[in-house]
Amino acid sequence: MSTLVTGERGFVGSYLAATWPEVVGLGRVDVTDASALAERLSRLPFERVVHLAAVSFVPDSFADPARTLAVNLGGTLNLLQALDQVGFEGCLLYVGSGAVYGEVPPEQLPVVEDRPLRPPNPYAVSKVAAEALCYQWSRTSRYRVVMARPFNHTGPGQSERFFVPGLARQLVEISAGGGQAGLQLGDLGGSRDFSHVADVARAYQALLESGHNGEVYNVCSGRETWLPEVVERMQALIGLQVPVASGQRSHRPSEQKRMVASWQKLQAHTGWRPEHDLDSCLSDVLAYWREKLS
Repeated sequence: MSTLVTGERGFVGSYLAATWPEVVGLGRVDVTDASALAERLSRLPFERVVHLAAVSFVPDSFADPARTLAVNLGGTLNLLQALDQVGFEGCLLYVGSGAVYGEVPPEQLPVVEDRPLRPPNPYAVSKVAAEALCYQWSRTSRYRVVMARPFNHTGPGQSERFFVPGLARQLVEISAGGGQAGLQLGDLGGSRDFSHVADVARAYQALLESGHNGEVYNVCSGRETWLPEVVERMQALIGLQVPVASGQRSHRPSEQKRMVASWQKLQAHTGWRPEHDLDSCLSDVLAYWREKLS
C-alpha cells in the first residue's frame, strides 16, 4: 500500500522512507505553494498520507512565528484541499505535537488526550490550529483523518540541534580526542518523555490502519526521564565522565518543567505499545554519531 509522506527528508520522514515499503514524497514541492502541491498530488499514486512537513524546532518558531504558521497551518490547509481536489479516499495521519499541552501540574501527569491545551510557544500554537483544522475536515471530508501528538522522540539521523543527538555528538567528539573540555548543554532542570523513532513509526503505522476518524492520540513512552539522567546514562554507555561546562543556555520562554504522557488510548484503539527502552534510544544515537564522525 503506497504512502505519501510529506516532509520525507526530515528526521522521521526519512526513517519512514527507509523502512516502509512504497513511500512517495513531495520532492521539492513546498506545502505553502497550494497550486504546486495540488499538481504534485495529482501525479502521485498513494492510498495513505502521513503529514510531517513542518517547522519543528521551537527556537525557529520564536524567531519567525509568521513562517511557522504559514508552513504548519497554511501548509496543512493546502494539503487538505489538495487531497479533496484529487478525490482522496484513504487515511490522512496528521502529526501534531505533545507540546500543545503546555505546562501540566505534576499531580495531573501523565497527561491524557482530553486535557485542555495551553500552547506555550508559536510552534505549539501552529500545531493546535492545524489539528483543529484536521478535526473539522474529519467531520466533512470523504477520507479518514487521524491525529497524533508525539512527544520527544529520537534516533539515528536526528539533527544535533535537538538535545539527545547534540549530547551524543559532543561525547563522541570528546571520546575521539577532540571537542571541548566539557559538555555544552542547555537547562537540565526538566524531565521529558523520550521515545525511539522506531516505536513512533510503528505507532503511525498502527494509526493509519486502526486509528478512529477525528480522534487524537498521544505517541509516547509513558516514561518520565530527567535530563541529568539522560546525560549520566549516555556517559555510561560511551564510558566517559565529562563535566558539564558553565555558560549554559537559559531556560526557553514558557517551556514546561516536567512532562510524561499516557499511551493507553493508542493501545486501546490499535494494540500498539512501546518496545524500546531509553538505553536502546541512546545507544542507537551514539552509534550513528560514531559512524558519522569516523
